[in-house]
Amino acid sequence: MMARMNGTVPEVKPVGPLLRRWREQRGLTQLGLALQAEVSTRHLSFVETGRSVPSREMILHLCEHLDLTLRDRNEMLLAAGYAPLYAETPLDTPPMHAVRETIRVVLRAQEPSPAAVVDRKWNLVEANAAISIFMRDVAPELLEPPVNVLRASLHPRGMAQHTVNLGEWRAHLLGRLRRQIAASADRDLRVLYDELASYPCEDATSELDLAGGTIAVPLRIRHGARELAFLSTVTTFGTPLDITVQELAIESFFPADAETAEFLRSASG
Repeated sequence: MMARMNGTVPEVKPVGPLLRRWREQRGLTQLGLALQAEVSTRHLSFVETGRSVPSREMILHLCEHLDLTLRDRNEMLLAAGYAPLYAETPLDTPPMHAVRETIRVVLRAQEPSPAAVVDRKWNLVEANAAISIFMRDVAPELLEPPVNVLRASLHPRGMAQHTVNLGEWRAHLLGRLRRQIAASADRDLRVLYDELASYPCEDATSELDLAGGTIAVPLRIRHGARELAFLSTVTTFGTPLDITVQELAIESFFPADAETAEFLRSASG
C-alpha cells in the first residue's frame, strides 16, 4: 500500500461495505446485481458482509456491471487487497504524447469557435485561442490555476455578468454536475455543487423548466453590442485504459445562429 506524501497511509475501506455502497448508489438490490452479473445472491451477500473474499476477477466483473470508473475500480481492488490495475499517467509525460496531440488537433479544428479540455473536477487542462471570447472581464482570481470552468462560468465576477440567459445556463450546468455526482459519489464535486448553487441568480431556473420547446440549451453571452449564441458538444476518448485519459472531456461551442458564425469568422481574420 502506497503512503501519501505527508507520510500517512490513506484509509482503505473494506471491500464489502464499499461494494454495498456502490450497489445502493446504482439503485440495485443484492438480487438485482446478482442477476445482472450472473453470480449467486449468496456469494454476493457473503462478499458484502466480509464472510467471503472475492477474487480479483470477481471484483472487476462486479465493477463492470456497476459501471464504475477506472479510478473507482482501482479503489475496489485496493479494498479487496489487490494491486490497482489502471494507471493514472500525467498528461505532460512522453507516454501521453498521442493523447496530447489528439487534443490539440481537436482544439485547432474547432477554431474559430471556442473549445476547452477539462478534467473530472472541471479544472481547465487546455483550450484554443477562441476561448478568450468567454474570458472577457472574468476576475483575475478566477483565472488563477487551476481554473475551474464551472466556477468561472457561474461566479458573479465571472462569465455570469455577461451571460444573457444565466438562469437557463446555470440550471443546465448544475444539472450536469448533479448527474456526475450521482454517478461518481465524488465528495469534492458535491462541495463544488453547493458553492455554485449558492451564487446569486436573479432569474434562477430549475432543470425541469428547461424541458419545454427547445432542442438544446444555448449559451447566450453579451459581447460588446452583440449577443452571441452557442450550442455545445462534449467529446471523450472512446476506449480509455488510463484514468487520466478517461477523465478528460473536450467541450466545443458551435455558433447557434448566422450572426454568431459571421462574428467568429470576422474575429479570426
